[in-house]
Amino acid sequence: MFIFICIMTFVVCFLLGIGSKVVLKPSWAKNYEVKMTPEVGTLYTDLSYGEKESNRFDMYLPHDQTKKHYGLVVYLHAGGFTSGDKSGDKDILSWLCSKGYVAVGINYTLFNEDNPDANVYTQSLEIKDAIPHIIEQAKQYGYSIDKMAIAGGSAGHTLAMIYAYRDAKTSPIPVQLLFGAVGPSSFYVEDWDNYGFNQNTDKARQGAAELFSVMSGTQITSEMIQDQTYLEKVKHISALMWINDETVPSIVAYGKYDKVQPFKGSQRLLKAYQKHHVDYQYFVAEHSGHGLQNDNKIYHQYMQTVEAYLEKYMPVKESTNK
Repeated sequence: MFIFICIMTFVVCFLLGIGSKVVLKPSWAKNYEVKMTPEVGTLYTDLSYGEKESNRFDMYLPHDQTKKHYGLVVYLHAGGFTSGDKSGDKDILSWLCSKGYVAVGINYTLFNEDNPDANVYTQSLEIKDAIPHIIEQAKQYGYSIDKMAIAGGSAGHTLAMIYAYRDAKTSPIPVQLLFGAVGPSSFYVEDWDNYGFNQNTDKARQGAAELFSVMSGTQITSEMIQDQTYLEKVKHISALMWINDETVPSIVAYGKYDKVQPFKGSQRLLKAYQKHHVDYQYFVAEHSGHGLQNDNKIYHQYMQTVEAYLEKYMPVKESTNK
């Protein structure tokens, strides 16, 4: 019962955080929302990258097809790893396309009663598998991709960080940039005080073991929590543990009063950026939870920084005759 409550709280709060951000859009948000029209580009939906029903992606191709190479920006959807859809990010994907990028939203197999074996790790593998298919599909449409950025919100942010930090070396094209908001980056129990996992009790250790087992797809026991051997078991879904001196520039935003993912974990992420001299921008919404809904000024600064870093690390090349 305890772990059921933890999981349901985790999922419900994720969804409430997402909803609050959608309802309370500030006036400046329209600058990052573009209606997809033929003048902006062409949208292809539900392209396949695998055999599973959810292995689909949407591709937004810019109207200008005269460049020799294009940058790819992948944006992964939110939903607590249990819900959500790529179509929910149509506004930001259309905006990215209007900037001259090939923009892509990817669906992945969600953890639910129909897919009880899905977890953060299997989802991260699906994202990894999708990238070569995306590059090849773009090429077939006449768009040669030579670099990429990956991003997302909440659960999508976690998956984006895993790809950018764990899988960048095996990416078929160079990963130039990571950006995203409110995604869990690590699973140190002392950081997860929002669920009481930092308590030195059998109940807390059991709760952490069961929730982390579900998320990682790996059996973790209370004993592993106590002797800290669980950390190696969750490394494959802990983006922070893959940060090194070669980690790509990163822009992240977190809410100080987040009750879904641990704010303390984001501070640990910050220390990792600093230790390894990553070119980073770390934004704290001082009055907000998971939806960042009470700090529109900070969220605006975050988006302005995303735009500036895209221009710096993913510059759109001038048009040329092919």
